[in-house]
Amino acid sequence: MHLYDRYFRVLASGKKNIEVRVLYPKFSELASGDFIRFDSEAGVCLARVKRATAYESFDQLLDAEEPARIDPEASRQQQLVNLRRIYSPEKEALGVLAIEVELT
Repeated sequence: MHLYDRYFRVLASGKKNIEVRVLYPKFSELASGDFIRFDSEAGVCLARVKRATAYESFDQLLDAEEPARIDPEASRQQQLVNLRRIYSPEKEALGVLAIEVELT
């Protein structure tokens, strides 16, 4: 799973342990115990999925999850802006996924 360098760095450091994705069909089978290989220009790391929780929108996700676990360097409002820069409204309408991970 590819990450922007900024997000990869905080995930690989252990400061970020929830990755957010749009709920594409390929993620519908993601379950606790699965492994994800994260990569970026900054490197590669392996993590085990602790849980995958679906939400209807980024707003709902950020209300339910602790924003600092998603991006410890940005406020909730800035995270919402950042997520909507990455994903169009059409993609957000597919649903969103909070993937809690543990580095291996």
